[in-house]
Amino acid sequence: MKYFMRGDGEGFVVAFINNLVQLLILAPLCTGVLGFSPQLIYGRILPGVAISFLVGNIFYAWQAVRLAKREGRTDVTALPYGISTPGLFAHVFLVMLPAKQLAIAQGMADPERYAWHAGLVACFIGGLIEFGCAFFAEKIRRHTPPAAMLATLAGVGLGFLGLAFLFQAFAAPVIGFVMLVLVFIVFFGRVRFRGRLPATVVLLAVGTALAWATGLAPVGGPGAQPLAHFKLYFPLPVLGELWAALFGGHIVAYLSVVIPIGLLGVLASLQNIESAAAAGDNYPVRPSLVINGLGTIAAACFGSPFPSSIYIGHPAWKKLGARAGYSVLNGLGITLVCLTGAMAALTWLIPAEAGIAIILWIGTIIAAQAFEVTEKKYYPAVIIGLFPALAAWTMLIVKTSLGAGGATLDAGLVKAAHAAGAYLGGGFALEQGFLYSAMIWSAVVVCIVDRKWHRAAGWCGVGMVLTLSGLMHSYALTGRDTVIDLPLLAWVSGTWAHSTGAGQAPWRALFPAGAAATGYGLAALVFLLAKYVTVPRAEDEVA
Repeated sequence: MKYFMRGDGEGFVVAFINNLVQLLILAPLCTGVLGFSPQLIYGRILPGVAISFLVGNIFYAWQAVRLAKREGRTDVTALPYGISTPGLFAHVFLVMLPAKQLAIAQGMADPERYAWHAGLVACFIGGLIEFGCAFFAEKIRRHTPPAAMLATLAGVGLGFLGLAFLFQAFAAPVIGFVMLVLVFIVFFGRVRFRGRLPATVVLLAVGTALAWATGLAPVGGPGAQPLAHFKLYFPLPVLGELWAALFGGHIVAYLSVVIPIGLLGVLASLQNIESAAAAGDNYPVRPSLVINGLGTIAAACFGSPFPSSIYIGHPAWKKLGARAGYSVLNGLGITLVCLTGAMAALTWLIPAEAGIAIILWIGTIIAAQAFEVTEKKYYPAVIIGLFPALAAWTMLIVKTSLGAGGATLDAGLVKAAHAAGAYLGGGFALEQGFLYSAMIWSAVVVCIVDRKWHRAAGWCGVGMVLTLSGLMHSYALTGRDTVIDLPLLAWVSGTWAHSTGAGQAPWRALFPAGAAATGYGLAALVFLLAKYVTVPRAEDEVA
């Protein structure tokens, strides 16, 4: 198989749009939320992002060509790769923003630098976690039903890629409806434009033209300066800054964020590798995850505080006919944007609405794959696995809306919502660690379908352990958001500062999701007893 084939052009445009959307999120968060200077964003952070893109995209392209040669095929598609979306938000709101607020409160001379250092440490440690987990992740994959892996991704595809962008399309229906119909015609109708024009290029051009015609562009209004930061920015290693940050007291304070986000990245990448295998491209787990971790480490070493990840959506790129070349082009394209300051001009020119229908299509393909490659008897397991991701996306919308309206998200509001029949507490509990809970509950249903009661009990045991550790269902209210609550890890690391209320046992403070852990334990007991108190229905008995 050659590095560049006909479908790689279209695959590149889709990958580029997907990653550009991530950069469109990253830049406003760095400026508006963190207050970072343009010099730091364009001179340090984006060049670091470029290095991580090159490391991952070039390797995964080479890996695809190698797999194709080994199997004598010409239809192998490289794993998609880019910035981790959960890691992006977690590092902004749970690491760098608290670090900057602490620096300001303590009167430090350079709060921006302190916050950036905290982000570098979080990114570096997260990369080490991803790298280390690569050496035993294959065992997790081997013992997890494929339906459970794919159902988890399907939920993410429906919620965070599907519904999120469908809402945006219906908020701007003139451009949204036209783009939805065009994308559906091209991809679901399996047609191409006359003259062999690349479909994704045509779609992006039409979307951009409609955006300008309807006033959605230029982004930033007439006063925007799209070329203000247009110049060459060379990526430079920041090992001295990283070394100072590693020994500057940042590590322990943010372990409770870095560890779960790192483990979440490993699990998501593992699920995406399983998705590629279901589409016919069976990549080895260890080298795929090793490079994933090294890409994140490289990002930190060159100034980016944002981890990278193997992306969701491999089946969509495969349907486009993309092979290995799209990955190389994506790495080079994003690098060009990050090293020249061109991102400001692109965001000014092309609003997100121009490409959202393509991303919605990716989410649809991911969800469809979970059913296409799963036996019919496991469909209930797939459907159960959709719920946690959909719940997480719903809770994100709820929190964003409450925050925009100025409401304080506290225990009183949650209690009032419960009284009105809206069980926000349950939603927030399901949101925390939703990738874990989706996989566990889907795997439990697979075991039930196969009547493997002891395996089902084992999965409940995994759920109990993860819940006790705080990685699942444990949350704390911050007034504007919910964050994962890991008092046990804080206690182990010596950073736990908690005074129990009157009559409250210390263990309740250490295990805030103790009730959920108890539920998993009791469920495991039910499965252990099921063998002795149930028999197959007569019509299901094997003669």
